[in-house]
Amino acid sequence: MQERKPRFTSLSGLDINRVYSRDDLKDWSPESDLGAPGEFPYTRGVHPTMYRGQFWTMRQFAGFGSAADTNRRFKYLLQHGQTGLSVAFDMPTLMGIDADDSLAHGEVGHCGVAISSLSDMDRLFEDIPLDQVTTSMTINGPAAVIFAMYLAVAEKRGISVERLGGTLQNDILKEYIAQKEWLFPPEPSLRLITDTIAYCAKQVPKWHPVSISGYHIREAGSTAAQELAFTLYDGLTYVEAAVKAGLAVDSFAPQLSFFFNVHNDFFEEIAKFRAARRLWAREMERRYHPKDPRSLQLRCHAQTAGCSLTAQQPMNNVVRTTLQALAAVLGGTQSLHTNSMDETLALPSEEAVKLALRTQQIIAQESEVTNCVDPLGGSYYLEALTNRLEDAALVYFRKLDGMGGMIQAIERGFPQREILDASQGYLCEVERKGRIVVGVSDYVEQSERPIPILKVGPEVEHEQVARLSDLRKSRDPFKMANAVEELQEAAACSENVMPYLIEAVKAKATLGEICTALKEVFGTYREPVVL
Repeated sequence: MQERKPRFTSLSGLDINRVYSRDDLKDWSPESDLGAPGEFPYTRGVHPTMYRGQFWTMRQFAGFGSAADTNRRFKYLLQHGQTGLSVAFDMPTLMGIDADDSLAHGEVGHCGVAISSLSDMDRLFEDIPLDQVTTSMTINGPAAVIFAMYLAVAEKRGISVERLGGTLQNDILKEYIAQKEWLFPPEPSLRLITDTIAYCAKQVPKWHPVSISGYHIREAGSTAAQELAFTLYDGLTYVEAAVKAGLAVDSFAPQLSFFFNVHNDFFEEIAKFRAARRLWAREMERRYHPKDPRSLQLRCHAQTAGCSLTAQQPMNNVVRTTLQALAAVLGGTQSLHTNSMDETLALPSEEAVKLALRTQQIIAQESEVTNCVDPLGGSYYLEALTNRLEDAALVYFRKLDGMGGMIQAIERGFPQREILDASQGYLCEVERKGRIVVGVSDYVEQSERPIPILKVGPEVEHEQVARLSDLRKSRDPFKMANAVEELQEAAACSENVMPYLIEAVKAKATLGEICTALKEVFGTYREPVVL
């Protein structure tokens, strides 16, 4: 076997010393850089008691097939101890098209649940008390439309929206940067986001209208430092847009949340969470001077790294996920999804997703790591990593400020190019065995026993198309057309579109019809070529 030299660099390319001491923290102050849990700059956590007061929300990402299929999975997870819901939507829904669109053929229900109408949303949450469980919805381009459906379902059931708790991802900037699921150009997309922020600030106070997502930036191949920098700068861009729209920072900033990836470099990932809280607090204080301390607190969800999972020897993914989940907990996340071992092959099976949930429960109940807040705080190595990640992010902040902001940087292809270079660099390391992926680049098995996987059949698409046909036959076409026309008029001026979206979905306008109507007002977008 080829002899390998030990590596002394982190996944972000930071040089790692053999040993760390106080000399590596020359400019570090325990009072200003570390502080106490629940106190500025929140390096050690946003709550004084952290998990001694309450465990993180265990929120498994779930969605496949029809609304009824996913509803059954939700109930299964809740019965096994999950404490929050997280909705995965299929590709047609993410792209704002209906199941009967020609572009949707073959994709309905395959990577998430198919939602085309208010009726689908109602079925998705059948017999689930929306005012007693928090819901996260991972959708961006058509996020405001999906949110309107959720609010309309609550209204139909007599539940005040003031009692609803949950999160709407609604982060369009990282779509332009990494995931590529946009509907409209950046400026009108930002306008839709500020409309949801303003609406939630007044009407849905327990809801997080934006979950600023580094997860997909990391999945696209970024380093931890790039994920940290681009995610937080996206967040500042949303704050700036809301302030320019006339909102006071303290009226909405406490409702913002973040979503981070948890990759394989155990200590670097812990440091990333700590650096994120500190950097967000300092930049918000410096740029916007909020009076409410909650406006400075970065609260986040975390998900273990899907891109680290391997199709080869999938049982190894259980170990990867466990280490990543432990890093998220030691880093101080408020919510966590653990990937199932079979997700690189297909939608997770019931047994696989239950094991992923049990992983969180064992960490919470058996490992004893929750007994102490920020148990690694003060470690020379961890504090040095936290400082270096913050410094690396600030370098990117200065570059982005110099370009005029994130939208201008996206138009120039800057973050896209940085991520592309990082991704290619990592792949080259793996290919030359500078980094080992167990079961892939080393410790390979020539024959493996296949594991059972979950498959979505064509009947899901047939059923969804039939339901849409029945919906269009049963609705009042004039009422629907009038609601969509009023939505377009609101979109063309400065009115908040959320009330009009709610009326449109209640009039049985479909997701695709609404998004098409908005494209007629806002236009579409083509990304720049990145070389």
